[in-house]
Amino acid sequence: MSAYWSELARRLVPYVPGEQPRDRKFVKLNTNENPYPPSPLVIDAIKKAAADTLRLYPDPACTEFREAVVSRYGVKIEQVFAGNGSDEILAFAFAAFFDSTSLDEFESGDINDEILFPDITYSFYPVYADLWGIAYSKIPLRDDFSLDTDPFMDILGGVVLPNPNAPTGMAVSLEDLRKIAEAAERNKRVFIVDEAYIAFADQKGVATALPLIEEYPNLLVIRTFSKEASLAGLRAAFAVGDGELIEGLCRIRDSFNSYTLDRLAMAGAAAAVNDSSYYDAINQKVIATRGRVSTALEAMGFRVLPSQANFIFTAPPAGKSGEGFFTALRERGFLVRHFNKPRIANFIRISMGTDKDMDAFLEACKEILRI
Repeated sequence: MSAYWSELARRLVPYVPGEQPRDRKFVKLNTNENPYPPSPLVIDAIKKAAADTLRLYPDPACTEFREAVVSRYGVKIEQVFAGNGSDEILAFAFAAFFDSTSLDEFESGDINDEILFPDITYSFYPVYADLWGIAYSKIPLRDDFSLDTDPFMDILGGVVLPNPNAPTGMAVSLEDLRKIAEAAERNKRVFIVDEAYIAFADQKGVATALPLIEEYPNLLVIRTFSKEASLAGLRAAFAVGDGELIEGLCRIRDSFNSYTLDRLAMAGAAAAVNDSSYYDAINQKVIATRGRVSTALEAMGFRVLPSQANFIFTAPPAGKSGEGFFTALRERGFLVRHFNKPRIANFIRISMGTDKDMDAFLEACKEILRI
């Protein structure tokens, strides 16, 4: 602990991202990146934007990008917010819509505005809450890791829910999202749906919550291009919600950094939105690979959760631990993700690579099981 740090910096437990190796070549299946390249239209747009205009500040309103979202999804321009990746938008949203808890409230235990999210979910959520001093409560998933919506029906402090969930990959239906939105709206609380993986959902009844925006002024839907548009290295995302919610996000952004997206990112993101046919095709390939790999792992004795994302969450057969399998795969040149946390310590998360990568991965799994 540095003597120069603030009390806030001392008490924070930062998010730990997946390993990005530089000293060895791995088959990278640990950070849910899309295995296929971005649309050629995206590359062309970025090249054109790399001009002498880079000496000028970018458009703080991200108009070109937001107009592309409006055209594709049929929403209004005032309902769209653009950000430097969904993590940034989430950080702004926590600050914009959830009140911090005073020291007196913490010490007395008299807290009525806890935000809710699942106990097994994106581990950045509690980090954001701690950053802004917001009280939160984790709602346990069922034993099969599905979401029980009942605890979300008595909402006092808002809800944050990834759909599909991470790291489980499981999703809830649009009707369940509607129920939670209605419950939150009764108490005038914000419901954030984090749709980082929705482009890979093919289960009946599971779909984007964007059509619910007109019905629920408290609903904010966040989408990122890191996975579905093969742009993890670009950092671009958008949120859609009622104009009042978007204005709240803008107030936080403009108190932090008005120029969140640069010219290259805006050009690339707009081009990605406009080339939906390319991305629909490559993401269908990811879905097909996910199904094939899930079936193969189950045949080997793995427990595989029913994923709607671009990754699989799985537990090795009896006699093999999640941590041990993670280590054995790494020794063979395959990076996956292991979370040493209660309830999921025996699982590993496997991002979907190309079919060639996944064939090699499955062979490595068979080799490990023979040992």
